[in-house]
Amino acid sequence: MSFTELRCKEVICVSDGRRLGFVCDVIIKVPEGCIEAILVPGPSKFFGLWGPGEDYVIPWGRICKVGPDIILVDIDPERCRRPRERKGLPF
Repeated sequence: MSFTELRCKEVICVSDGRRLGFVCDVIIKVPEGCIEAILVPGPSKFFGLWGPGEDYVIPWGRICKVGPDIILVDIDPERCRRPRERKGLPF
């Protein structure tokens, strides 16, 4: 499976059925070349005006099933959030 195919899949939490979003990036362990986690952008704070929001960092081992259209994960979404890094201009 290519990264482009992975990005087209929606991530859904099996514990509560919550739609988390679509894969935006992966974390790769170097030098092994193994996927360590996937990143899914979380909701923005007030249309992005009050900061960049948070991302869901989902460990690869917590993925239950990768289907043709969705990825099922077994996580607590609130415990998998991390602040989103700002890119671009510092203001």
